[in-house]
Amino acid sequence: MTVSKWMHAGTVLKMNALNYPDKLGCQDKYKSFTFREWNERACRLANALQGMGVGYGERVAILSYNRVEWMDIYAACAKGGQVAVPILFRLGPQDFEYIVNHAGCKAFIVEAPFVESVDSIRHSLATIPAANFIWLGEGTAPAGYRHYEDVLKAGSPQEPDLMVDAKDAWTIMYTSGTTGKPKGVVRSHECNIAHYLLSNINTGVLPTDKPLLVMPTCHVNSVYYSFCYTCVAAPRR
Repeated sequence: MTVSKWMHAGTVLKMNALNYPDKLGCQDKYKSFTFREWNERACRLANALQGMGVGYGERVAILSYNRVEWMDIYAACAKGGQVAVPILFRLGPQDFEYIVNHAGCKAFIVEAPFVESVDSIRHSLATIPAANFIWLGEGTAPAGYRHYEDVLKAGSPQEPDLMVDAKDAWTIMYTSGTTGKPKGVVRSHECNIAHYLLSNINTGVLPTDKPLLVMPTCHVNSVYYSFCYTCVAAPRR
């Protein structure tokens, strides 16, 4: 088996945590994390998912508006070998059901505004154990959900004890489905890293940059234009 020569985003984040531990790594309007804090959160989530039975190569669905936890989730899946399945928040419950079942997701991270919609089709999500619904929001998690921050607390802050190859899948991005059902497009770590390097060369990205991510974080372009800054130790906002 040929091993990829590329690092993946989880390794890039680990190196930034070692070299620039106190530098701002990512933030949103309400929260900010240094590279060390961000890396620890990603490790905790990756390990917690493993403890929930969501292992290497297994899929995690995410339904949320833009918030800094997206950066935890993408980095965690890179570190733990899980595959992130972002769901566009403009879709409806039947679309959520199709994507989650089609991808065979083993966990579902749901932001507070979407709980009612997810609960309406929850009985049809056959691949997700009842204990693997994770709530993303402030305050107390609703019945049937584990609070995202509690999940992180349950996970080890150490780097996951496995080797993720950059040839492996990192995300499954679902198309708009204009000519039929949405198609799950599997994207590897190395195809994204190659894009980051080209973007950084073409646009002259610098470690002193502090870009604002304005497009939906569930969209492929957010994956394209977020971690490219992480590759040069620039923060994401």
